[in-house]
Amino acid sequence: MKKTIILFLILAVATSCATEPKFRITGTIDGGENATVILQKRIPGGYEVIDSTVLVNGAFEMTGVIDYPQMVILAIKDKRGGLNFYIENSDIAINGHADSLYLASVTGSKTQAEFDTYKAAFDESNNEMSKVYDRYREARMAGSDLLASEIEKEFEALDAMQTELKKEFINNNPASYVTPVVLNELSYSLEAADMEALLGKLDTSLNKVQIVVSMNERLVQLKAVSVGQKAPDFTLNDVDGNPVSLYSKLGGNTKLLLVDFWAAWCGPCRQENPNVVKVWKEYNKKGFDVFGVSLDRNKEDWVKAIEDDQLTWTHVSDLKYWDCAPAKQYAVNSIPANFLLDGEGVIVGHNLRGEALAAKVKELLDSK
Repeated sequence: MKKTIILFLILAVATSCATEPKFRITGTIDGGENATVILQKRIPGGYEVIDSTVLVNGAFEMTGVIDYPQMVILAIKDKRGGLNFYIENSDIAINGHADSLYLASVTGSKTQAEFDTYKAAFDESNNEMSKVYDRYREARMAGSDLLASEIEKEFEALDAMQTELKKEFINNNPASYVTPVVLNELSYSLEAADMEALLGKLDTSLNKVQIVVSMNERLVQLKAVSVGQKAPDFTLNDVDGNPVSLYSKLGGNTKLLLVDFWAAWCGPCRQENPNVVKVWKEYNKKGFDVFGVSLDRNKEDWVKAIEDDQLTWTHVSDLKYWDCAPAKQYAVNSIPANFLLDGEGVIVGHNLRGEALAAKVKELLDSK
């Protein structure tokens, strides 16, 4: 009897192991010869290798277990770029060429198929945006600022339409493993309240997804620098190497201070600079000032951009690019970005640009 029970347990364990969900990726990559294929995923601060193997006659196979469907990257060692796709515990087939791996076909992943359908919904508007951008660039190169401004409004309208489509997808697919990626795309332009509302729509089964974990951590940062909060103080060196604190620029004649995150290498920042200069010239004597925080890496480029764009206010930087400490403190992950502070250091506006900045400054100074 005991032998029968032991045998039954052994068979049960063996059956359980045999039926455990796992992924099996088989593929062919032309032009790779004996190259090493690497399967990896993004993690905070870098990448984590899931598996790797060597191509044999252009073919490879990988097996393993994944906790949940997630975006991964298939790359060839010593080659730039790679294929982004959704992996899940199923049989997945990949076929492509080593020189254009990002175009490889992926079959067998239901989540990838769902993601492909989602992306296809934007094909028409993406093509239209590309045409509008070409017109915008031509107008800029021709010096037609008025025309460029009108074309820019067309681009913004298309972008707003895509944003609404993404929000609709999130609302309609709260448990989809594609949804965290869609929400992450939006998160860079969302205020804390909007981001919290959209995160609240996600099914609790997605709480384990790393992107969701990261977005919840970012939400905490966003809340700390949202409108109505006291701006965190920080100190960085100016162009002469002298330490200057944010709070040292508050008070006195300064009734409003724009903390402006930018960089010499940032095209959109350079395009926005003339707007900031215009507002500064019009309202500086009435109590408006700017505190420029650069995400540059090269001091010469930084100083030259200040001079070229005639940015006559105080500028600071640690020249650490995206590792800029205040940028992290203020949850800045795209530039230009700005925070408008009142004389007490309370945030009264966020990411105000062009006419919106001028209107807000006028409104607040007129009320004082």
